[in-house]
Amino acid sequence: MFFTPEEKGQGLVEYALIIVLIAIVVIVAMRFLAPTIGNVFTDIGNTLADVS
Repeated sequence: MFFTPEEKGQGLVEYALIIVLIAIVVIVAMRFLAPTIGNVFTDIGNTLADVS
């Protein structure tokens, strides 16, 4: 008899927004960390090349 709002899709939208937020944070973190990670792998590769 009383009006009750439908909230079935609300949970799905909230989960989607959380996933999008996490994805944005990961992308921004990777942008800042990419040069550092690249340097680490370059150093490892150079060290392995020197050992051979």
